[in-house]
Amino acid sequence: MLVKSLRALASVRDTEPLTAAYRARLRNRVFATAAFNPPTARREVIPVTTADGARLRVHAYGPPDGAPIVFIHGWSCSIEYWNPQINAFADRYRVIAYDQRGHGASSLGTVAPDARTLADDLTAVLDATLPRGARAVLVGHSMGGITIQSWAAHYPNQVPFRAKAVLLANTASGGIRAETELFPLLNRPLFGTRAHLPYIFAETALTLPAPIPDIPAVRTLFRDRILSPAATADEVDFAFGIIRSCRPLTRGLHAAALADLELPTAAKHLTVPTTVIAGSKDHLLPARLNHPILDSLPATTPYHLYPTGHLTNIEATPLFNSTLSTLLTTPARNAV
Repeated sequence: MLVKSLRALASVRDTEPLTAAYRARLRNRVFATAAFNPPTARREVIPVTTADGARLRVHAYGPPDGAPIVFIHGWSCSIEYWNPQINAFADRYRVIAYDQRGHGASSLGTVAPDARTLADDLTAVLDATLPRGARAVLVGHSMGGITIQSWAAHYPNQVPFRAKAVLLANTASGGIRAETELFPLLNRPLFGTRAHLPYIFAETALTLPAPIPDIPAVRTLFRDRILSPAATADEVDFAFGIIRSCRPLTRGLHAAALADLELPTAAKHLTVPTTVIAGSKDHLLPARLNHPILDSLPATTPYHLYPTGHLTNIEATPLFNSTLSTLLTTPARNAV
């Protein structure tokens, strides 16, 4: 019901070109931390339109003949979220990234977001960007990791032919409504009892289609609950700008969809080398949400728990990039 109510507001989207320009500026600022700055590598724009008419913004960076990496961003983010990785790998790899529907400069389409649209959109991007016979390393953060799992569950036959390996970062396979700790006191005992702050408070805040105000109290909450108290000023500023650039309607629709999403055994379809990363201080998707994913994967699956919040690739860029480099050099299994 919540998704339908929010979807009814979709007719008002993208009616403010100045707002769109402002959101683009939020995503394309310059920082003292060079890794966060817009990529200077060769870029190709690849038009992709989904079956329901969503126009996806898709970029490919680096040498056209480089081994492909496909980055799939999380909730309320965009291509620019991956700047630290695009800047690190586009000199030698073909780095592909796209705005999920409604995010960044992609349109929302006519179908409400759910597990199937996540899977179908990724399929459309892979079809448009990977040459016949090519396999990519797929990297998904948060909702992007859920996207990969949903794609594997809906299209298991594609996995060995489209993916060389998979990296799932700060993600989940379900249970988000009950397990998120984004807001203080949520899912924590109150006054010495086992009573919890009702989920409706957090869900209402996350699904409300309203802009995120740029005020000190919100920035502090963002640093402490999305990143971690140890995050640098540049890390907070970069990530906060990316999140604020997301359309409020898109944020609300996807939050409502993710709260209901359950893919408990989807990871079993990831029949290629897979690595899982979590943050020990992740309040949005706590590390324990990785347990069902790991249970569905081989016991030898590499699992890294880094001392970060939800945005591990931003707070621990060298560690994240090193883990990805190891996966990129893992020998590929033959497609069967």
